[in-house]
Amino acid sequence: GGLILFAIFSLVMDVFKIGYYSSFYSCLSAIKIIYPIVQAIFVVVQTYFLWVSAKDCIHVHLNVTRCGLMLTLTTNLAVWMSAVTDESVHKAHSKLKKNMTEEIFRWLLKVGMRSSSVEECNCNSQICQIFKNGYFWLYPFNIEYSLFASAMVYVMWKNVGRFIDHHSHHLQCLKFRLFRRTFFVGIMLGLVILVSGLGVLILYEVQVNSNTESSKKSQALTMYYIFNIVCLSLMSLVCIGGSVIYRFDKRDMDRHKNPTRTLDVALLMGAALGQYAISYYSIVAIVASTPRDAISALNLTYALLMIAQHTFQNIFIIEGLHRQPP
Repeated sequence: GGLILFAIFSLVMDVFKIGYYSSFYSCLSAIKIIYPIVQAIFVVVQTYFLWVSAKDCIHVHLNVTRCGLMLTLTTNLAVWMSAVTDESVHKAHSKLKKNMTEEIFRWLLKVGMRSSSVEECNCNSQICQIFKNGYFWLYPFNIEYSLFASAMVYVMWKNVGRFIDHHSHHLQCLKFRLFRRTFFVGIMLGLVILVSGLGVLILYEVQVNSNTESSKKSQALTMYYIFNIVCLSLMSLVCIGGSVIYRFDKRDMDRHKNPTRTLDVALLMGAALGQYAISYYSIVAIVASTPRDAISALNLTYALLMIAQHTFQNIFIIEGLHRQPP
């Protein structure tokens, strides 16, 4: 279900890219227009393949199957790297264009920053701007789709030739009841935090990126950091509480080899490394900077809580993944 959701948005992004690049067919190479078309076909074929075959454990033509799955995995990683690079370049050029005059920006492009670029073509029509902004904002969905598909293909690759005990006690039917008291309260609190977070994010973006006085920007930053500090504190307390509850749980730890769980733990720790690095560099920058005002203090608190929250959350999740069913 998650794969299909990201696939739909990726296809919409490809449509926007095709429309945007088609506006410049006279000053672009054909490969620019062909690439999103081929990518859309790849997304459709791969999504159908994973939907039909994700649960298969293949026991014939093992080497050919492993080769095909690994080729698919590396293709997804290549698409992911391409999307991350395109998004980064687009963001860098947007910042550069915002801080420089049009003449200097065009001169830098001609000198060699990005030869034969789309930026050298004029995008003056309203529909062209819609296509441009549309595919830029949809990049995260395409990035997530590539990572999602890579994880699923990796699990399929690990399962090639694997035997599963169908009578194992690990197989159980999980029943989810929406209006059980604990589930309902958790969902409602989560939705409140989600809606509040979106509201704070929109206000923050509007205030910081608008041409208003610095006092309003400082208020927006203060609101943003206070909201995140409160959320991170609550999340840390909840994760610590969950880990404490595990200590009183009488269930045994599951030490059996499980490719899906191993991948989950690896992805969880790998994703956390990026946030640890961001928080670490933020702490170094805040400590080394002067003067130290209220915003710096809030930023420092936010960075420290981010490290703590990711640590407690990862411990809680990994312990939960290794618990035997009730």
